[in-house]
Amino acid sequence: MARYNKIFAGPYTEATPQVAERPAAAAITPGQLIVITAGQFTPAGATTVGKVYVAQDNYLAMEGVDTPYAIGDTVLGLELLDEQFFNVRVATGVNVARDAALVPGANGTVALATAGGKQVVATAEEAFNNTSGSAQLVRVRAAKGYLTAAT
Repeated sequence: MARYNKIFAGPYTEATPQVAERPAAAAITPGQLIVITAGQFTPAGATTVGKVYVAQDNYLAMEGVDTPYAIGDTVLGLELLDEQFFNVRVATGVNVARDAALVPGANGTVALATAGGKQVVATAEEAFNNTSGSAQLVRVRAAKGYLTAAT
């Protein structure tokens, strides 16, 4: 079960985040990083560069954060804005420290940035050691601009 029950985490005084809607090219779980490929959303991967979105929970169908969108379903993709918080998926076995730089990882999860110039998409707003055995949600804030990890 997920640690959080919403993907958009505030602040409540901000207008709702900007949303893009596209059909799912693959099963997409809320909280995954996603990209637009051939007009459809697909999970971001470790080699992703460019604009990423976060898959919103399917509140229109009254689904929770652990219910994936099926192939062909319309996915709500939240645009990462640096003044807002989001809960994104971190893979099992990843130990995230507060303020850690995060990059796209495998299957739409975030990974810790390492030297090598990979695109940093977010910074962690909490410390979390994922020993749960499944991808979990961790609170992040979008990185300002498209930064890269130190080389």
